[in-house]
Amino acid sequence: MDWNHLRAFLETAQRGSLSAGARHLGLTQSTLSRQVAALEQQLGVTLFERVGRSVLPTQAGLALLEHARTMGAAADALALAATGSSQAVDGVVSVSASDAVAALVLPRVIARIRAAAPGVVIEVISSNALSDLRRREADIAVRHVRPQEPDLIGRLVREASAHFYASQSWVAEHGHPYTVQDALAHRFIGADRTGAFLKYLRAFGLPLEASHFCTLAENSVVAWQLVRQGLGIGAMMDEIAEATPGVVRVIDELPAVVFPVWLVTHRELHTARRIRVVFDLLAQELAAIHRG
Repeated sequence: MDWNHLRAFLETAQRGSLSAGARHLGLTQSTLSRQVAALEQQLGVTLFERVGRSVLPTQAGLALLEHARTMGAAADALALAATGSSQAVDGVVSVSASDAVAALVLPRVIARIRAAAPGVVIEVISSNALSDLRRREADIAVRHVRPQEPDLIGRLVREASAHFYASQSWVAEHGHPYTVQDALAHRFIGADRTGAFLKYLRAFGLPLEASHFCTLAENSVVAWQLVRQGLGIGAMMDEIAEATPGVVRVIDELPAVVFPVWLVTHRELHTARRIRVVFDLLAQELAAIHRG
């Protein structure tokens, strides 16, 4: 049985469409479709049924999916073991982080890493989703939650904090809202239309309504630019806000939002020298930013 055909089936099933599976594998959609069709012909079963632009595994496909996942995990483990045997301090190391950390924190950190390890190429992956390190979506991840997977290694770098901010021009026009009651008279930058961000703010002690959000931006870098342009009040990590000219902390009576900063890598990847060097330098520099 051709592993490429099985991998085509696995990625298509896990990602819900031929186009998404093809992008992940670096193939054209027609190539992936031919590989799936070849597997169906070899097995004598239909593995997928089309639902609009998506595909869903048939009963026969579902019966094979767990076996394919087991084989995929074994192949990934083989690749991880091979990568972990390298002791060279060069090559590519991919680091995933949320959009704000990737755009507004990591550049300063990477500049210092490049000076210490010039042979290493850092690939930055900006994503608010948790990268699957076991499937090599990234080598190292900056996370705000403790890793739960037993085969991952995590290091708690520090506790970070966030507050609410507005631009100096906004404060000059609207006044400085010191209390929660003051803040209820003003507009905020929201994160989504689902109500998840609003629910979180209410639980935190800020009884806002949907009408308080004048602008929405799921990407936190975009939301921060909206705050800087004077369009409303928004939340941001303190270290990013402190490095941003022209913004002022507001709603001073609210306590800080405190959250952890974890560095996470795979246990076998952690034995590779280039991964270890970047991991340790990331931890050192992220902690130094906080102390500074």
